[in-house]
Amino acid sequence: MEATISRAILQGYAAKLDGCLECDLAVVGAGPSGMLCAYYLAKAGKNVAIFEKKLAPGGGVWGGAMLFNDVVIQQAAVRFLDELGIRYERLSDQLVRADSVELAACLIYRAVHAGARLFNGVSVEDVVFKGERIGGVVINYTPILLANLHVDPLTVEARAVLDGTGHHAELTAKAARKAGIRLNTPTGELMGEKPMWAEEGERATVENTRQVYPGLYVSGMAANGVYGSARMGPIFGGMLLSGERAAQLILKDLSTA
Repeated sequence: MEATISRAILQGYAAKLDGCLECDLAVVGAGPSGMLCAYYLAKAGKNVAIFEKKLAPGGGVWGGAMLFNDVVIQQAAVRFLDELGIRYERLSDQLVRADSVELAACLIYRAVHAGARLFNGVSVEDVVFKGERIGGVVINYTPILLANLHVDPLTVEARAVLDGTGHHAELTAKAARKAGIRLNTPTGELMGEKPMWAEEGERATVENTRQVYPGLYVSGMAANGVYGSARMGPIFGGMLLSGERAAQLILKDLSTA
């Protein structure tokens, strides 16, 4: 029995990973914008792989605000809650409140159920650089990197890569530094996140969701980190709208590639 259990897990995981070694989209960071983008691309029949360096996907949603596990979402994004089956309580004409655990869990379930394949405990340590475009990601197990072991990674080829790594836009920063590329920003460089301003941060995270270099897109707080916009705290409508915009841009670009 023991060997049968191990073999089932080994074969299942190997098949899942093998099916993503060449994919349409590699999502780096399983936060709300990345998960919603993955959901829409998977629904459209695309091969989507999500890589989350932590054990629990969901990004910054789980803890709500200071571990008060509720979040606020503006009216413009309530349609996502209705589509995904997430319950909420109306606070005003403009705002609703939802349980942060239910929101995170539902985003994970819907993305995976739609066909996206999620790999937790896997870090993206580099990008595949083809000179004219970003062509994939370089992955390794997070415990290997935490232990500072010299173990070579695996590589995933992807037609598009989404940086959903959050405030520091780690993937885009690494790509710019190592490849010496000029980003699609006013300065050509990563501009860095500004202080809290909820209204401006919510607006900007959608506007900043775009392709920053051929093959590389940013969403959520990574988008604001790249384009020098404000953070917004525990209001998540902008994150969901950003995920939808990323999906629309990527689907359009994949259809014309």
